[in-house]
Order: sequence, then C-alpha cells, then structure tokens
Amino acid sequence: MGALVWKGQGGVGRLFKDVDRTAFLMFLGLLVFFGIFLLFPILYVFRGAFFEGGRFTLTYFRLMFTDAFYRESILNSVKIGVFTTLLTSLISVPLAFLTVRYDFPGKRLMQGLLLVPLVMPPFVGAIGMKQFFARYGSVNLLLMKLNLISRPIDWFGGGFFGVILLEALHLYPFLYLNTSAALANIDPTLEEQAENMGSSGFHLFRTVTFPLILPGYLAGAIIVFIWAFTDLGTPLIFEYRKVVPPIIFSMVKDIWVNPMGYALTVMTLIVSVGFVVLARRYLSRKSYEMLGRGHIVPRVRRIKGWKVPFVYLFLFIMVLAALVPQLSVITTSLAGQWFLTVLPSEWTLDYYRVTFTHSITVTSIINSLKYSVFSTALDVLLGILIGYLLARKSFPGKDLLDSVAMLPLSIPGIVIAFGYIVAFSKTPLNPFVNPTFLLILSYAVRRLPYTVRAAYSGFQQTSVSLEEASLSVGATPFKTLVSITAPLIMANVVAGAIISFSAAMMEVSDSLILAMQEQYYPITKAIYSLNLRLGDGPYVASALGIIGTLLVTACLLAANRLLGKSLGELFRA
Repeated sequence: MGALVWKGQGGVGRLFKDVDRTAFLMFLGLLVFFGIFLLFPILYVFRGAFFEGGRFTLTYFRLMFTDAFYRESILNSVKIGVFTTLLTSLISVPLAFLTVRYDFPGKRLMQGLLLVPLVMPPFVGAIGMKQFFARYGSVNLLLMKLNLISRPIDWFGGGFFGVILLEALHLYPFLYLNTSAALANIDPTLEEQAENMGSSGFHLFRTVTFPLILPGYLAGAIIVFIWAFTDLGTPLIFEYRKVVPPIIFSMVKDIWVNPMGYALTVMTLIVSVGFVVLARRYLSRKSYEMLGRGHIVPRVRRIKGWKVPFVYLFLFIMVLAALVPQLSVITTSLAGQWFLTVLPSEWTLDYYRVTFTHSITVTSIINSLKYSVFSTALDVLLGILIGYLLARKSFPGKDLLDSVAMLPLSIPGIVIAFGYIVAFSKTPLNPFVNPTFLLILSYAVRRLPYTVRAAYSGFQQTSVSLEEASLSVGATPFKTLVSITAPLIMANVVAGAIISFSAAMMEVSDSLILAMQEQYYPITKAIYSLNLRLGDGPYVASALGIIGTLLVTACLLAANRLLGKSLGELFRA
C-alpha cells in the first residue's frame, strides 16, 4: 500500500521489521499527547500527595483516617457509592428481567421512558427535587392536605438520602441496559436444562441466570459505583458537604497551602480504579462462556391474565419515579408564584426569557457551545487517527494505545480536573487566569473513548479491499482516505461526535472545578452559581437546566438515527 516500513538485521531490526514507520511515529505522538494531558496531571497529584519538601510522607493519608471529619467524609462517600449501587440493582435487575423475558402491549414505549433520566445530570434534577420534597414542599403539603401526616417529613435526611435517590434515579439505566443485554445473550437451553432437573423461580434465577449475567451486571455496577462515589454536583446542590468530592472542590484555591486536596484526590482515584480491578479479577476467576447453537433467541413469554395489571402498575410506578426529577425541574422553571401550595399558583415563561437575556446565562450557553464544539473536533481528529491505527496498522505498542485511549473511562472527572489545576496553574495554561484551553482539553480527553470506539467500529465494518483497490489504480493514501474511507465511516464518526458533544455540554465536575471566573462559566457552572442566588436563582437555574437537557436530547436522538441503534445501545458499557 505504499507505506514506509522499517527493515533491517539484528535485534532492533527484527523488532521493527515490516513495521509501518509513519504509523509508529503517529503512535509516539499520541503517547506524548496522553502523557501531557492525562498521565502528567495525575502523576503531579501523586507527587503532591506523597512528597512534602522533597521528602516522602504519608502524613496526609494518616490524617484521613485519624481526623474524625475526613474519616466520616470518606465513609459517607463509600456509603453513597454502595447504597446507590444497591438501589439501582433493586430497580434495574427486575426491570431488565421483565422487559427482556416478557412481552406486553406498550413495551417499547415503556423501555423508552425508562431511559429518560440519561439526558439530565442528577445535580440539575436535585434543584427541582429540593422544591418538591422540601419541608413545606409539594409532597409534604399534599400529604398534610390529605391528612396522611400531621407534620412535615425530612425526606432526604439532611441531604444524604437525597443524593442516593437522585444518583440512583439517574444511573439505573446504565445498569438496566447492561443487565438487559446480558440477559438477552443467555443460551435458553441452559435454563431449560435446569428446569428439567426441578429448578424454578428465584432458585433458578439465583443459581443459573444471575451467574450467567454477572459480567454484564458488574459492567453496569462499576459505572454506577464510580459515578456515585465521585459525583460533585449533586451533593453541592443538596448542601451535603461531608463527602469527599465537595471537600476537594473547596480545596482548589488552597492547593499551595493545604496538600490535603492532593491526598483526597489520590484516594478517590485509588478507590475507583481499585473497584474496577477487583471486579475484573473476580470475573477472571470463572468462565462465563456459553456454547450457543448459532444465533441466540431469548425466551420471551406473553403476560396474561391477572398478572397484566400488576406488571403495568409496577412499570407505571418506575416510570413515574424516573420522571419525577425531570418533572420537578420543569415545574420549577415554569413557576411564577409558588408559596405553600402543592403546585404553582401562577405559571410563567419569564425564566426562560431571562436565560436568553441575562449576562451569566447567555455567556454560559455560548461558552458551553464553544468548549463542546472545539473538544468534539479534537475528539473526532484523535478518534479517527486512533481508530485507523488500531484497525488498519501493525506496530509495537498497539495494545498499549488501545488501553490508554480507553483509560479516561476509569478516571473520575474530579481527578482529571484537580490534576489540571495543580499541574498547569504555573504555566501559560493557568486556569486561574483563563481556563478555556484546559476545559476544552478536559472535555476532549474524558469523551475521547466514544469517538475512538465509533471510528474503530466504522473501520472494522469497512472492507480494506476497497482502499487497496483505490491505491492500486494510482490514488494517493490521502485521496483514498478522503474519497473512499471517510464517506463509509462518516455515520459512525458523526454519531460518536454527537455523543461526545452532548456529554461535554452538560459536563459537571470539570466545569465546576476549572471555571472559576464568571466570564468563563459553562452551562453547568452557571446553573450551580444561579442556584446559590436568592430570589429567582433556582428558577432561572432550572430553566437553564431544561435548555441544556433539550440540547442533549436532540444530540442523542441524532446519534440514534445516524447509528441506527436504540438510545440504550449508545450507553452500554
């Protein structure tokens, strides 16, 4: 194909024999990029956590477990991660079993509604939920009006239970989708054999079905735990600050006088990566292969008789619970007059008008569009390059490139953002002066796996013989890429780019930490800032959140149409 290759004798020559030199040089360039903007910031945080005055120290890690405040905060973060995972499991596994194994009218509609929480970050939903479940909010007022309670109930336990509930209602689709996919791939003959031996009901599920879907379940559970454990926005909205992410957030401006932020960030990374490693090691101890006979068709039964109303009641309750955060934010954004009434006594669109006229909101929308467009463009360029190298080239370090490109999926956003702060604050990229470049880079690095996988999938689906035919008739490699390969993979690349763009538009952790001046606020930082403002702040914040959510929804629907997949398939681990 006209590629430049290294050939030679001896050890080095044999190592690089028939290796595409251009591909290898591109690989080295990509390693430099990841080294500077992914690994270097993390290593800088490690240095700040373990070294003081040039000497190795564990002082700050000892302080974590000896100081009552830090110990309680770490424990609270772990509790939120564990309880959120348990709650999402209680929601997701029954839903997956019901929608995969049974057929009933309206099934596709229900499946679509169950995925609605994906489009709104939980910290936006928290604004509306606080209004609904406040001491004299809608729920308490309704229950007192019905004489079901005599005094208001603290539904969220000072914020702890509110964080868990919001996280679970936002994250359960990830676990539901992965569990559904695993259930659909089970060879039905395995369960049939168990039934022939007398197993049935929950015993069949516990001993046969669940062990077979465990890899898919754990893939979703890892996402849920890490997200809940490291989420910054939701605890801030609920003003529940005795957890690790808000403490790290509060220490950003004290990084040169208080190294505790470094240690807490390292601990967050170790727990997150450790959870992934433990899950994979557990799965590697057993075999989950099934000797299926060709294409697997899952066992689907028709629900009949007295079971039908119970199924619809269960699904109605779940859909209603899933939609409560979205409905609460919409209601808050439209409330003209809302005081000691179950629903607003007056309705208005004024807060939406404010979002397009107020300096903070208008600037934040423009900033988010700017950051997201440039980060997505960078993701597309890098994604196509990495996808091309992985699918079409052979060179030393190919597996390393694949692993490094996927690494951002395992690293919490708060770790990357804090790393950027400490690593680049004394450079021309100083985020305290202008965070634009680092915001674009952080968005791009965190969402790069989406475009890499989309591009790689496109290359895999495109026969290399088409490119070879083009080259054989005299076309240059660049012309072949532009005129043959690019059109064939374009739908995949554009879909991956849309997903990256939508995720960047409502990115929370990076935005809250890196954007410290009002003129650089993206949408999510503006929502947080407005929510703190007395008077109409939460109402304008809700309207801005709905606008951001509509943008994300439009993007995901476009990606769905381009890929020809359901919305759920875009979010499977």
